[in-house]
Amino acid sequence: MKEQTKPRRTARETVRYFAHRYFIEAMGAMAQGLFASLLIGTIFKALGMIPHLGFLADIGGFAQAMAGPAMAAAIAYSLKGHALVVFSAAAVGYAANSLGGAGGPLAVFVIAIAAAEIGMLVSKKTKVDILVTPFVTIFVGGVLSIVVAPWIGRLAGMISAFIGWASLQAPLAAGIIVSVVIGVCLTLPISSAAICAGLVLTGSAAAAGSSEGLAIAGAAAVAGCCAQMIGFAVVSFRENGWGGVVSQGIGTSMLQMPNILRNPMIWIAPTLASAITGPLAVCVFHLRMYGAAINSGMGTCGLLGPIGLILGWLAPENGYPEPVTAREWIGLALVCFVLPAVLSWIFDGILRRLGAVREGDMKLEM
Repeated sequence: MKEQTKPRRTARETVRYFAHRYFIEAMGAMAQGLFASLLIGTIFKALGMIPHLGFLADIGGFAQAMAGPAMAAAIAYSLKGHALVVFSAAAVGYAANSLGGAGGPLAVFVIAIAAAEIGMLVSKKTKVDILVTPFVTIFVGGVLSIVVAPWIGRLAGMISAFIGWASLQAPLAAGIIVSVVIGVCLTLPISSAAICAGLVLTGSAAAAGSSEGLAIAGAAAVAGCCAQMIGFAVVSFRENGWGGVVSQGIGTSMLQMPNILRNPMIWIAPTLASAITGPLAVCVFHLRMYGAAINSGMGTCGLLGPIGLILGWLAPENGYPEPVTAREWIGLALVCFVLPAVLSWIFDGILRRLGAVREGDMKLEM
């Protein structure tokens, strides 16, 4: 009896498969690795500023130093790498992040995927797997880190420098574009946090290029992400109640993606809100992101977007250029919480009156 074979994927199916594998699964895992190292480390360092708790700053420094290994191991794990591949990826991540300079996270993303995929080709294929798999994984990742990571760093640096330059030349336009684009990325099943980290959207002392321009872009990104999360939390309240407010406003607006696919019109209200709060943040309230770049893409997830802005103000090593006044604090509250709620509610009300959005369109399966 002839053995049945699985049908081959079409070209379109192949593209979709790898796009989902790398830009949704791997990038999402990379963001979790960043969260569990760089972001948590930043929070520990902030807590270390409290008198008699300086040891927490030391803990935070150790956590931040492990950003590269944490990202790479998370990526390998998301690709269903075998244990030795995942463990070996830590060394690859350290090399890629160190040699990638300003584009360290982007270098880790590219190189860790390549090393993990090639490592899996030999994993559990020989009787000396404990030697072969780590050797191949680390060799591939190490060579790519030496040869490719610096170029990725230069490319990321040029993109960051352009964003910083453009933000200085036209802060109003940059505020709109960055806020909308990064906010949309936050709701899409890709990682806005990883994008912001890779593009170094912060003006802190660690940033390359135009630090003031990148600080503007980072603040606009925070505004856009907050608008998406708070916006969806508010406009879907009648369908989802307080559980929906918490899951979307402090969790993620990505929960609405199935509903967006059914009716894209529900996305208009929070996106229009982000187009307004972004330029208000940078042009009226003069908010600047001097915290960790990953915070720029977190929005109100765990309140980490606003916390990033605040830590940028308070940590001396971040180099915030001017004293923080009531204007910044009021702007933070309005841009991150109040205006996204009010504007999204107004726009959603108009859309419902026009029949573009209907009752039940934003109901979550909870």
